Amino acid sequence: MSIDLKGRLALVTGASRGIGYFTALELAKAGAHVVACARTVGGLEELDDAIKGLGGSATLVPFDLTDMAAIDKLGGSIFERWGKLDILVANAGVLGTISPIGHVEAKVFEKVMTINVTATWRLIRSVEPLLLRSDAGRAVILSSSAAHKCKPFWGPYSASKAAVEALARTWAGETQRTALRITSFDPGATRTAMRAQAVPGEDPSTVQHPSEVAKAILPLLAPDFAETGKLFDMRQGRLLDYRLPE
Repeated sequence: MSIDLKGRLALVTGASRGIGYFTALELAKAGAHVVACARTVGGLEELDDAIKGLGGSATLVPFDLTDMAAIDKLGGSIFERWGKLDILVANAGVLGTISPIGHVEAKVFEKVMTINVTATWRLIRSVEPLLLRSDAGRAVILSSSAAHKCKPFWGPYSASKAAVEALARTWAGETQRTALRITSFDPGATRTAMRAQAVPGEDPSTVQHPSEVAKAILPLLAPDFAETGKLFDMRQGRLLDYRLPE
């Protein structure tokens, strides 16, 4: 069943490659105008060409998520031009290093937390008023099973994704009585540059392509999607409820 997003405005971070790139394409295919954010100008330009090839439209916003002032300005710029935002896909993130916690360099830990957690909070703060102006604001926050598995040597990344899920769940609770719906999304093993960094010996053809993940994200952004504060698990293909530790 096709999803119609004509006339809707979508913001995607980390849109120059991987899951962000293909999610931006899916949004454009469905008719949304995509505000595409990433550090890599070349990747954004390739995305723009691909979107135009589909007959869609995009606005490119190249900036680094460590630039907190730029995140703050983003919300104001969107308001001045469009007056609202319908969709947020907070996808951008970094892995850091796979290392014992005691061996992780301070600058590496701080970078992971800054990009994965602080920038996500800053983005939420910047665009929440815009999403609340939409008749059906939708947000998907990319997470990972690392938030729950807490495998040895994955400390910084696991901690960051657990924090991101906590932010998303809290935000969903705060906005439950509004038209805004918020979902955390665990894509599972996906053929991305981050995956290649984390598991360098893996045959990439044995894991799913990011375009498959993008297709699963799209229904969570539709105006008729009604759930909030849940986790979508790509492996199971369904929404999961959160529970307290047992």
